[in-house]
Amino acid sequence: MPWPPEAAFAAGRPPPSGETSRSIELGERTVSYVLRRASRRTIGLSIDHRGLRVGAPRRASLHEVETMLLKHGQWIAEKLDEWSARRAPEALQITDGLLLPVLGKPLMIRIAFGGNRCVWNRPAATSALTLCLRTAAEAPRVLEKALREKARELFAERLARYAPLLGVTAPRLSLSSARTRWGSCSLRTGIRLNWRLIHFPLAVIDYVVVHELAHLREMNHSPRFWEIVASACPDYRAARQELKRLAADCPRW
Repeated sequence: MPWPPEAAFAAGRPPPSGETSRSIELGERTVSYVLRRASRRTIGLSIDHRGLRVGAPRRASLHEVETMLLKHGQWIAEKLDEWSARRAPEALQITDGLLLPVLGKPLMIRIAFGGNRCVWNRPAATSALTLCLRTAAEAPRVLEKALREKARELFAERLARYAPLLGVTAPRLSLSSARTRWGSCSLRTGIRLNWRLIHFPLAVIDYVVVHELAHLREMNHSPRFWEIVASACPDYRAARQELKRLAADCPRW
């Protein structure tokens, strides 16, 4: 479940001769990579500002290549995150009248003087969140705190709703701020959901919730896993594509 897209290979231009562009599911994220076959004896991985690049012997099968990628999935994810963190995309300025998507609908941010607290209100056309601030510099922190609280409450409710449908016990919930991962599941520590999912429509959030809950029964992405996902989220393919589309423009400040 990538955010943002993890490889911008040559601004969309085709790779050089001898290289092919591919993608693979590693955990909860889709990773793009360039595969280059050459006269070499082993499969090698490298990650830089261009993304993941794989060098493989000419006789190596695609199955061997993808087995190697799956084996090193955690390392790949960490390195992609490190390179992503080096980029400095333009951050939103939290100003009076700013419109942010929350649950896929516009939320107007209002700024007022106060003691660093938030007030939710709902005008007829556009929902609003008033940040009562001591100083303007506090706006990003206060806004994130408000959205995190809303996310935790909503995510807990959705986990409680879907866990019985999947035949599992609602696990411990924690929030993450991962740059490229929307959710993760551990039998030991529970489920982690990225608080920025709160920007997306409920159907997309539900897909991520169901996806992670399904891992409590199948800790893989086998056909059986996707059958479990489909049992509670029949339109998961559409929701998955919508997540990928929205992820590229997820607000950041």
